[in-house]
This record gives sequence, structure tokens and C-alpha cells, in this order.
Amino acid sequence: MSREVFLVLLGLASVGGLIFLIARLKLNPFIALLVTSLALGASAGLPLDKLLVIYEAGVGNALGHIALVVGLGTMMGKLMAESGGAERIAQTMIGWFGPARVHWAMMAAAFLVGLPVFFEVGFVLLMPIVFTVAMRTGTSILKVGLPMVAGLSVVHGLIPPHPAALLAVGAYKADIGLTVLYALIVGIPTAALAGPVFATLIDRHVTVDGVNPMAEALTERKVDSRELPGFGITVATILLPVALMLIGSWADLFAARGSLVNDAIRFSGHPVTALLAGLLLSFVTFGSARGFDRESIGRFLEDCLAPTALITLIVGAGAGFGKILMEAGISTSVVGMAQSVEVPLLVLAWLVAAMMRIATGSATVAMATAAGIVAPVAAGSGVSPELLVLATGAGSLILSHVNDGGFWLVKTYFGLTLSQTFKTWTVCETLISIVALLLTLALSAVL
Repeated sequence: MSREVFLVLLGLASVGGLIFLIARLKLNPFIALLVTSLALGASAGLPLDKLLVIYEAGVGNALGHIALVVGLGTMMGKLMAESGGAERIAQTMIGWFGPARVHWAMMAAAFLVGLPVFFEVGFVLLMPIVFTVAMRTGTSILKVGLPMVAGLSVVHGLIPPHPAALLAVGAYKADIGLTVLYALIVGIPTAALAGPVFATLIDRHVTVDGVNPMAEALTERKVDSRELPGFGITVATILLPVALMLIGSWADLFAARGSLVNDAIRFSGHPVTALLAGLLLSFVTFGSARGFDRESIGRFLEDCLAPTALITLIVGAGAGFGKILMEAGISTSVVGMAQSVEVPLLVLAWLVAAMMRIATGSATVAMATAAGIVAPVAAGSGVSPELLVLATGAGSLILSHVNDGGFWLVKTYFGLTLSQTFKTWTVCETLISIVALLLTLALSAVL
């Protein structure tokens, strides 16, 4: 057996073992990820004296971003819930779309909010609204929530100005305007099928039971409709971080790269800075303007952080697992096997990105790495570079599982079991990947 095949089988065995520990033995996911990661690294031949250093690097890199985003976003969401802002948006959306079509409303909202923001940022901003809409309409969290995460995921993987998509645009030398146009043509029907349509079907077969701490934390205040903040000020508060991030991505249009003004715009558009600005604004719009004093606001912020502690640890542990996979050479082996298959370029781009996604758990890493691998092969091939961006993005979204932070965010916030998360979120992501590839191939045939 070649070293490459051995590493791929070892990676598959580690994922299978991880699922067994969590699903069958009911081991805490954080502990299971830690044990599996160390066992994988040792089995793959990584130096034992550096194994924990490698793992800690993976955990630290993820938590440096995720912990801040989840913490700030959850605090902002808590204030929105306590002030009645989430209730106001829920009532307005229900009035616009009707109770029977709120799942379509959530997909549309996620598609718009997600354009300039990372998946995790859009997720924590929109979850209070998801909980409130589900509660007010008597709709299951899956039927309301899956369309939301589908919309965010499609935008995250396919449409610039998301970083991975921009990297792919640069690698393939694609036209960014055409890329956005084609991404919308492919992305909107993809989000519809993997979101509202799939959610309606799977909702009949998966029942979410038990107490959900996140739902309780973000929907617990009952506010008289006369006390609710206005729809406009609520939406403006939520969209402030979105607007700052969008402006930050356009910094070069306002000032020369490297200038103080350009740096300041980019700084204000960083997800952490933008969320912090939104949180500070919410102290007024959702706090003092609604009659809450400083002590009440402080109590709300402290109360909402408890349920986020475990999810941040799990996301970090999953990132450490992905780092071990990469350092052990398993990710490289997976990509090497994908490159050895003679397939059309669009399919090859999708396949390489899919392999990287499964191996590392990161859509951004998968898309950026696959674009770098396929771009030299695609040069001069005559294949549309814009469609190569979409095929690569589609592949980077497939089969989210235990090494993906998004998997644990959905599991924890939705209150799902491990098997339910596979049946819902993992299938949703895989549908997005396959449908987007098929639509990209169809678009290629008519261009």
C-alpha cells in the first residue's frame, strides 16, 4: 500500500472513529475531537514532541476569529431579543410573506445579509430572528433555520466579495462582474432548492426535541407590541456591521492601498471591529432607548455568553483536527488522488475543492487551495474562468462534517443530535454543492 493511500484511509478511519465516539459512546464532542486528533497525529507519524504544538496552532487560529465573532454576535443578538427587536422583525416578515412562507423570507434575508459577511457573522446575527419567527409561527426550527443557513452558505462559497471567491477570481483571472452575475444565476435557485424546498421535505422526518439553551437565551423576553423598537432602527442596527464590512471590502475604491485612510476603512470593515460597532450601537438602540439601565444591559450580556462557551471550544477543537489532517499530509494525499483522475476542468475544480473541504473542514481553505492547484492547468484551456470560480466554490461546500466549525454551530444553536445534524445540515451543504455544480455545467453548455 502506498503512503498516499495509507494516509487517506487513516483520515477516513479517524473521521469514522470520531463519529463513533460521539454518536455511540456519547463522549463530549470537545474531548472526542481532542482524543481523535492526537491519535491521528501519532498514527500518521507526526513528531510527538510537536504534536500538541501543531494541534494548539489549529485551535488558536480558529478561536482567534470564532470566539470573538460568536461572542460579539451573541451579545448583540441578546440585546435585540430583550428589546423586542427580533420580535419586530419577525412580525414584519410574517406580515410581508405570511406564516406559510416565512422559510422563503429567511432564505432571502440570509442571501442579502450574507453578501458582505462571513458565514459565522451572518449566522449569529440572524439566529435570534430565526428563533423568534419559529416561535411566533409555530414552525419548526429546521423549516425556518435551514433556509437561512443555505442562503448564507451559497453566498459564502460562490459570490465575491467573500475572500475565498476573490482569491479564486484572482487565480483564474476571471472578470469579477461576470463572476457575480453567473453566481447569482446559479446561486439563487441553488439556495431555493437546498433551503426552503429541502427544509420542507426533511422537516417531516426529523423532529427536534428537548430544551434548547440558545433559543431560551435569545427569545426569553416577552414585549408588548407597543414597546417594540421600530423596524427601521432595528434593521439599521443589524445592518451596520454588514455595511461596514462591505465598505471595508471596497477600501481601494476610496483611498490608495497603504494609505492611512485605506487602512482605517479596512480596519473598520474587519468582522470583529464591525460587530463591535454594531454592539455599541445596540447599547443605545436596543438598550437605553428601550429603558434598560447599565446593570440590566450588563446582566443580559453575561447571561447570553454561557451557552457559547462549549460551542467555541468545539469549533476550536475541530479546527485543530483539521490542522492535524493537513500537517500529516492527508489533505495533500487527497488532492493528489483527485488530480490523477482525468475529468473535465470544471469537474476537476469541483472535485479538488471537494476533497480539500472534506479533509480540512474549511470552505475558504478548500476554495483557495483548489484554485491555486487548478489555475495553472486551466490557463489557455478555453474554459470560462468565471465558471471555474463557481465550480471551485461549489466543491468547497460539500459534505460538512465534524471537522467544520459550521457543523457545530448549526448543531448547537438548532439543538440537534449528531445524527440529525448529518441528516439536515450535512445534506443541505451537499445539495448546495451538487446543484451548484450541475447548474454551472448547464450554464457552460449555453454560453
